[in-house]
Amino acid sequence: MAACPGPAGAGAVHAAGPSGFAFDSELEIKTRSVEQTLLPLVSQITTLINHKDNTKKSDKTLQAIQRVGQAVNLAVGRFVKVGEAIANENWDLKEEISIACIEAKQAGETIAALTDVTTLNRPESEGQIMIFTDKTGVIKAARLLLSSVTKVLLLADRVVIKQIIASRNKVLATMERLEKVNSFQEFVQIFSQFGNEMVEFAHLTGDRQNDLKDEKKKAKMAAARAVLEKCTMMLLTASKTCLRHPNCESAHKNKEGVFDRMKVALDKVVEIVTDCKPNGESDISSISIFTGIKEFKMNIEAVRENPYFQSKENLSATLEVILERMEDFTDSAYTSHEHRERILELSTQARMELQQFISVWIQAQSIKTKSIAEELELNVLKISHSLNELKKELHSTAMQLAADLLKYHADHVVLKALKLTGVEGNLEALAEYACKLSEQKEQLVETCRLLRHVSGTEPLEITCIHAEETFQVTGQQIISAAETLTLHPSSKIAKENLDVFCEAWESQISDMSTLLREINDVFEGRRGEKYGYLSLPKPAKNNANLKSLKLDKPDSEEQAKIAKLGLKLGLLTSDADCEIEKWEDQENEIVQYGRNMSRMAYSLYLFTRGEGPLKTSQDLIHHLEVFAAESLKLTSSVQAFSKQLKDDDKLMLLLEINKLIPLCHQLQTVTKASLQNKMFLKVDKCITKTRSMMALLVHLLSLCYKLLKKLQMENNRWVSVTNKDAVDIKT
Repeated sequence: MAACPGPAGAGAVHAAGPSGFAFDSELEIKTRSVEQTLLPLVSQITTLINHKDNTKKSDKTLQAIQRVGQAVNLAVGRFVKVGEAIANENWDLKEEISIACIEAKQAGETIAALTDVTTLNRPESEGQIMIFTDKTGVIKAARLLLSSVTKVLLLADRVVIKQIIASRNKVLATMERLEKVNSFQEFVQIFSQFGNEMVEFAHLTGDRQNDLKDEKKKAKMAAARAVLEKCTMMLLTASKTCLRHPNCESAHKNKEGVFDRMKVALDKVVEIVTDCKPNGESDISSISIFTGIKEFKMNIEAVRENPYFQSKENLSATLEVILERMEDFTDSAYTSHEHRERILELSTQARMELQQFISVWIQAQSIKTKSIAEELELNVLKISHSLNELKKELHSTAMQLAADLLKYHADHVVLKALKLTGVEGNLEALAEYACKLSEQKEQLVETCRLLRHVSGTEPLEITCIHAEETFQVTGQQIISAAETLTLHPSSKIAKENLDVFCEAWESQISDMSTLLREINDVFEGRRGEKYGYLSLPKPAKNNANLKSLKLDKPDSEEQAKIAKLGLKLGLLTSDADCEIEKWEDQENEIVQYGRNMSRMAYSLYLFTRGEGPLKTSQDLIHHLEVFAAESLKLTSSVQAFSKQLKDDDKLMLLLEINKLIPLCHQLQTVTKASLQNKMFLKVDKCITKTRSMMALLVHLLSLCYKLLKKLQMENNRWVSVTNKDAVDIKT
């Protein structure tokens, strides 16, 4: 069965054939939910059975234990069904997965039996119910469950990797056929198949990106997927141009550039999911200046704690490596004279501060006096201050250069001139403007290199590298596309091809503006709330695609229904904001994730009114995917908070969390489902799910606030009693 067509990023894909990957969406959702629903419940059982170190339990505790035991068994049952489906479709792993599923099922049934109150309602001599006289059996079953579930998850992960590699191989095979095609009719047939395969690959890699815990890998995956997304449209127009003008050298050069970049991106995805490089290559990219300074300061701090931590030669060499990288700034033709002089001055000062520090450090190794220790501390502060000043100057230099450059090229004069030159067939003017675009490209590439040094985080470094590569490649491709149009000024397909590459350039310029804001947020200590958006692929900007991405206009009845749902959602965001305002600690993770969810829900409310930033169905789907991911982060934070609570409060909170997690995964499923020609139905379902999640958020924020206050009161009471006892003893 072919992949279902639909808006990019919105359709669900089910591959078919001998490999049988039809269960992929269920696999992704169920395996992701296990850690957040099943494992906390198992942990809660252990807490309850060890409560107060005796075997007598109240009726309330017994009922709570039974509810958790049943919930664990039901969750295990659902999980085992998915595991068995995976086993049946993957014969090479069937035996291993089946054994692990059997173990999990047995462990779940054992836990349910041992926590069943009905089997314990028999008369006791003291009139109380005795339970868990054999705690070893429950603990053993819980450990077996954790072990077997982990095995299934690891095996399922291998299946997902196999799916991605198989999907990538299909895409590569079809690309090879596209490269050799000689007729329009054949090209249309093969490209249709290629489009379906790319949609399947996009969904598989999108799910994988969301599952990745390593932020650096996640950013690399996002960059590779962005390349593939943009290059798909480029491949279409570049190939059509080659077919229309088969003897045009610049057209062939343009097409080859697209194919080459897509192949590199496909290989990059496989490197990320398999965690290995071809031929055992290692990542040789040098660390940024900010990363080097951070590591250097950590080494200085370590020397303060332990004078024998490392040698003075190592410290000097580390600083010299950092200062050598400053040459990217000082040697740049685009760095102003004032900035260059200031950077050199601060570099010299850092060297002097280090020499002074080493001198005092050597004394501290032999003389153990308070004055030497204080002097060492003072020198640590001095060198730290010098490095901070250097970071400020580098940040200011890079940001000012980038901002000025983006402002100067905001109107895209050169691109417009190239388009006009092509239509006029003016080869002399083409050479002039191609030279100007090359200069602009070199400026942007160098600016991206400087921004990488001051980005502050590895994911943002990856984004800077991606931007640098995009400007480098796209600049050359625009020139070859413009040359083709100039040689064939009446060719509509050559003009369309140039438009596509120019739009890719403009899109990257726009992304760079976002990147600047993110880098500035990190530097100023504001971990930008929009960072999650930056790491995800952006909607395609091509105008030809936008027609299929815009929502069909609903009738009056549908509009009324959407407006009513939106109004309720808007009211819930107000309720959430009121709950958030009660918290004294506005930096609390629960508050931050709750605030992010509320803001996103408000954007959805504006969407139902035809207002706000969300314009197309792809905007909406992308927004909902981020909303679901933010909700799962909230549940993780609430789970962490629950560990501080007493058993009954902890259980109550966990049961509420377990209502939200399934809704998150259901929303993810709906966003991926393909409802061709039924976009209103999809929007309706998404907003309904979001409304339910917001209602739970309001309740969770209120409950967490009350439990936090209760915890603080108990802690204060304990401190008061302890102080009173101390006073009594002293008296």
